[in-house]
Amino acid sequence: MTGQQVEELTSGASGRIIPVFRGVRRSVLSREAACRVLIVLRSVFLWFIILLPLLRGRGSVSASSSLPSPKRKGGGFRKGGRWSAAEEEDVKRRRALAERVEMGVSSEEGDGGSCLCERFVLYGTRMNALFCRSWLPAARNMKAILVIIHGLNEHSGRYAHFASQLTANYFGVYAMDWIGHGGSDGLHGYVPSLDWVVSDIEVFLEKIRLENPGVPCFLFGHSTGGAVVLKSALFSRVESMLEGIILTSPALRVKPAHPIVGVVAPIISLVLPKYQVRGANKAGIPVSRDPAAMLAKYSDPLVYTGPIRVRTGHEILRISSYLMQNIRSVTVPFLVLHGTADRVTDPLASQDLYNDAASKHKDIKLYEGFLHDLLFEPERFEIGAHIIEWMDNRLQQRS
Repeated sequence: MTGQQVEELTSGASGRIIPVFRGVRRSVLSREAACRVLIVLRSVFLWFIILLPLLRGRGSVSASSSLPSPKRKGGGFRKGGRWSAAEEEDVKRRRALAERVEMGVSSEEGDGGSCLCERFVLYGTRMNALFCRSWLPAARNMKAILVIIHGLNEHSGRYAHFASQLTANYFGVYAMDWIGHGGSDGLHGYVPSLDWVVSDIEVFLEKIRLENPGVPCFLFGHSTGGAVVLKSALFSRVESMLEGIILTSPALRVKPAHPIVGVVAPIISLVLPKYQVRGANKAGIPVSRDPAAMLAKYSDPLVYTGPIRVRTGHEILRISSYLMQNIRSVTVPFLVLHGTADRVTDPLASQDLYNDAASKHKDIKLYEGFLHDLLFEPERFEIGAHIIEWMDNRLQQRS
């Protein structure tokens, strides 16, 4: 496979390049100039650390209440919280939109019949409301359950067609919107920490296993969701709940547009975590060869299409770096799928995952010429069938 040029530090699901410090790349910084910049930034950061306790002393939000609790199921956050009234209203608006997303899609494969669809709210580790969905075979004769973790900037409702294919083949499906995504709490498109998503996945899995005792579980993640799923599976308590994981176009080995960005991003993400550059929002990188799928994605009001926020971008860099450093510690059974023409995430990094992971049961499938959103490519049903076949094989090995 020839190396496909990857757009550096993209927003994952939206395919938009992170605009922060984009201008740095266009100029060549001398070593002396770079050192001066770093010294200034270090000084600013140290002053920020010194003044932070004083500023907190004047504020009305204590450290213990940095993440306010929901005031009611399906509602926003209580007064005195960090989020503004406008953000609360946006959560309510997105929650209402998420509840109206059609969950029933006719399947082209399988003969499992109709499914039972449900929408519900789960409270995460920080009492943030997470909008969730489930699709279960009507006869409740499930072979296993697949838990879907969507990619950056999208939402769980986009996977209704895949859920229909799964239930037709006697797999139950659960899906969760991350914080700041879909119908879940949080500023749209803003992820304070991907580790919070990792923790919420564990809570979600525990709920699913409690409600479905004895039913095997698989975990699926796309793009940045794939990175989060892989990190979750590095923890033995999560790995013990799973028969395996499936990753499509995982966000591994993500690189900043310029080396200095990797140095500055941690500082800026602390000072201006929600900052985004206005006017730098270029046309998105193609993520599917299906024009209808592209139109549906970018006309979906629950898909975030704005410039990526500083903290979110830093979190992607951070989790990507962590995974590449710990790639040999991966022991969970996995299937990784990637399109060779993907310009959002690196298919060669998926190949490295397959080559270097310590897992005894691991498989890879590279789709020649396919783009980023594999389950929205014209061959989506063939890709879904490959995933189902892999899970069936894992269940046979288990028995």
